[in-house]
Amino acid sequence: MKHEEISLWTKKSLAEALKRAMSKKPFQKITVSELILDCGINRKTFYYHFKDIYDLLRWMLEEESVEVVRSFDLLLDFDEAIQFVMNYVEENDHILSCAYDALGRDGLRRFFMSDFMDICRTVIEEIEARRGVHLEDGYRNFLSEFYASAVAGILVEWVRDRSNRDRDGVMRYLSSTVRDSMAGIFANDTFIKKDM
Repeated sequence: MKHEEISLWTKKSLAEALKRAMSKKPFQKITVSELILDCGINRKTFYYHFKDIYDLLRWMLEEESVEVVRSFDLLLDFDEAIQFVMNYVEENDHILSCAYDALGRDGLRRFFMSDFMDICRTVIEEIEARRGVHLEDGYRNFLSEFYASAVAGILVEWVRDRSNRDRDGVMRYLSSTVRDSMAGIFANDTFIKKDM
């Protein structure tokens, strides 16, 4: 087994141990000692891979959700990607609630935001490539942040308030809003670079 494979296996084992611990107690009461005991690894191995339990939590969330979303062709599978994210939130409700408690609203939003920024930028760049145009760099960055902030906020609200989950409605609203607004942005050449 290659070093990368062993490293990934170790990280996944620690993530599973963290999930088991989170099902039994609040995140703040989980220790590195219990995670390494559960996995049968030593403390040095834990700290080789993660700086602390919060770092493990971030990696686990990213590995399980955002990386999978990145594998979609978001221009073709946008609705499927949204559905995947909604499924993930519902299926991992307890874990995300623990993450919300541990990181706080702003911490969880920042986590989602940083990863969705890359996804939004990729979608915008793919639209630019397909249309053969380029947006002004500042506007591309603004749009990436705008859409990422909106999606992150919606996901944090979903984690926070279980009673207010209209899955089908949110999926329709997100899909329509992104598609229609992107069409409008690219139909209006205000922020299209002229010096190509």
